[in-house]
Amino acid sequence: MSRQEHPHSRVEQHPHMILLQDDAFGKWLDWPSLVDALRRGHEAGVDAVERLLLSEVERGAEPQNHLLIWPAWRYGAYCGAKLVTVFPGNSGRAGAATNATVYVLFDGRDGRPLAVIEGAEFTLRKTAADSALAATYLARKDADRLLMIGAGAQAPAQIRAFCAVCPGIREVKIWNRSFAKARALAAALARDGIRPDAAGGEAHLSIEATDDLEGAVPQAAIISMATAATSPLLEGVLLSPGTHVDLVGSFTPEMREADDATLRRGSLFVDSRRFTVAATGDLAIPIASGVIRAEDIRADLFELAGGRHPGRTSDTEITVLKNGGGGHLDLMVAIALYERALPEAG
Repeated sequence: MSRQEHPHSRVEQHPHMILLQDDAFGKWLDWPSLVDALRRGHEAGVDAVERLLLSEVERGAEPQNHLLIWPAWRYGAYCGAKLVTVFPGNSGRAGAATNATVYVLFDGRDGRPLAVIEGAEFTLRKTAADSALAATYLARKDADRLLMIGAGAQAPAQIRAFCAVCPGIREVKIWNRSFAKARALAAALARDGIRPDAAGGEAHLSIEATDDLEGAVPQAAIISMATAATSPLLEGVLLSPGTHVDLVGSFTPEMREADDATLRRGSLFVDSRRFTVAATGDLAIPIASGVIRAEDIRADLFELAGGRHPGRTSDTEITVLKNGGGGHLDLMVAIALYERALPEAG
């Protein structure tokens, strides 16, 4: 989208660059507001997006430490970049996380720095809101059962985001290779609550762990996967008509969460054609083997939000969304958080 085509949004500025941390989302940008911000962000578009990976390579060894940079620019308004460090060797080391995230937002007209957003919550919320936005187009309106496959750091955000946009959800089941980890997450969510009373409360929401994946899949209206699987966990033959499948975890061409049958049975969608199709094994592997073609992907979120594709077309259609992320999403989230926080910035 060109500079002239953008509905020009006035860029508010604070006299000094502001710092926003993990608690900023709870203060200024709840789940419905965040999903709506992504919807409006896709309608407005982003002009330039790139990815950059730098790795520390020791002679004769595999890369160990990484710096990832996702810059994006909406001309005439905002630009920014997310920076992520990945240092696996920090695992178990007191005071040193394996991952660190910082987003820097600039005025896209004069380059002035506006905000620094730090903390893991930024990426967790962005990823989950991406999936939740897709669900507003692809999940059944009466979806009542959510199955979360994976119980890692991303899982709580996925569950909260889906429950925010699908108020009919009354049952959440969590499956993980470690049943103890799934049970611990279910207990934590039941204790802390998932959605406010205004959205339906917790009284009629069941949250439990399951060790029976084959039994849970056919019962689910929505299945979200956020795992580190390198071979498929989800068997498409088990899917019931009308299920929406959300694939998050496959973020390299070698990783895969869903099998060939899932892709054959489902109507395929992605969050971004540019960044998702070749970069994720859930699509790259079956495309390379001839199971599906890139042309089988019906739409991405830009097309869905822009009204160029209707999304789900029947209650029996199986829909599959591959969430691949991208710097355009980071920019949209940063803009929304900054504009919400600015009036109260000291």
